[in-house]
Amino acid sequence: MVLDVCCVLIFVIIGRASHTKGESLAGIASTSWPFLAALGVGWLAARGWRRPLAIRPEGLVIWLCTVALGMVLRVVSGQGTAIAFIVVALAFLALSLLGWRLLAPLTALTRTPQKPQAPRP
Repeated sequence: MVLDVCCVLIFVIIGRASHTKGESLAGIASTSWPFLAALGVGWLAARGWRRPLAIRPEGLVIWLCTVALGMVLRVVSGQGTAIAFIVVALAFLALSLLGWRLLAPLTALTRTPQKPQAPRP
């Protein structure tokens, strides 16, 4: 879940920086809370703790819940949404939330310690 939180925070920080909103802690918190709350709900709905590296169905549920519920929470809290923002959120969060799950098993394979070979006489 820590990597998922980092993905959402990176999404928010990049988005705020691209719109010259600044990176104040209050601004980041205000923009990120709907997505972080939705991420938590997605983890609960997907039971993400059971298979945190799984793309299907856990990763997909977490991703879609984070975007869909995050947008709903933004609207309810008076923050705006636009079609372009939804598309960017879907794309960025798919690449990040699903991407690290895709890469994690590959990095684990490269880190597997090799058995030491016995010296030959």
